[in-house]
Amino acid sequence: MAIPVGIAGIGHHIPEWVVDNHYFTQFVETSDEWIQQRTGIKERRWLAEGEAPSDLSVEAGRMALEQAGIAPGEVDLIVLGTISGDYLFPSCAGVVQDKLGCVNAAAFDLSAACSGFIYALNTGQQFIATGTYRTVLCIGGDALSRVVDIRDRNSCVLFGDGAGAVVLRPFDEVGQGRIDKMMMGADGSGWDFICRPDGGALNPVTPEILEEGTHLIRLRGRAVYRFAVDKMTEIMSWAGEGIDPEEVGLVIPHQVNQRILETAISKIGLTPEKLLINIDRVGNTSSGSVPILMSEAFQAGRFEKDKYLLLAAFGAGLTWAGARIQW
Repeated sequence: MAIPVGIAGIGHHIPEWVVDNHYFTQFVETSDEWIQQRTGIKERRWLAEGEAPSDLSVEAGRMALEQAGIAPGEVDLIVLGTISGDYLFPSCAGVVQDKLGCVNAAAFDLSAACSGFIYALNTGQQFIATGTYRTVLCIGGDALSRVVDIRDRNSCVLFGDGAGAVVLRPFDEVGQGRIDKMMMGADGSGWDFICRPDGGALNPVTPEILEEGTHLIRLRGRAVYRFAVDKMTEIMSWAGEGIDPEEVGLVIPHQVNQRILETAISKIGLTPEKLLINIDRVGNTSSGSVPILMSEAFQAGRFEKDKYLLLAAFGAGLTWAGARIQW
């Protein structure tokens, strides 16, 4: 039988540089009102010059380990969901492993975009459930400010930088955060909904690509919006199946768009008070959004014993993932 898995510690980190909506008016035709009305974002945090994307995951991981009372040398595995590591290769997880001092840990990245953390959580818990490892550090972290096209108003205003992390161990050892069920999915036919079209091995960087900016993020806004409303509603409904609405403590969704989230939770019949939102303060932090929300809520004492946390995310790929955790 599978070993039940629990959460021993939670952490997060966001940069200090606050980028408000007015910042973008020097590059594109936009306004604070336009951005807030369409996305719910007032400001976001970006890495400053000289800071590395891996630093976000390192600080989030360190906070989670310290909160769990676990030394870096006890970590068996690091699974990092990211699409904006320090390098194309090697993995950002390897850089994080070195910076954290997790000298006994294997480490690898997962590329599932905004679904990356829940993909990492699902993957990490398998290693404990099968008895392969005892301690797994699962991280979601991105610095999409480094790969947005500041000339593209459809995408440059959306993204913030940040990371969140959880430490997994057998539930019998921690007595909290039992992972009840998980799911993942993908539809590769929608690969071009959100992508970096050029700059990969298919179309390596050329002066023309650099001039056009097609090595940076491009997205099909309307197609993404339609997909997101339906998929987020579907995942939240799946996560709440078989339990009473009163047993739901919090809904912790990827911060794609405030209107999308509010529409989705109304469709599944849960009250707005159960929905966690921080997109107004940090923007869309991609794979960092779900674990950052988890960590902020945990530090604020909002997790109720025996209540369920419903996690939902979708992202480029197209990918999606969900989880239900009983605290």
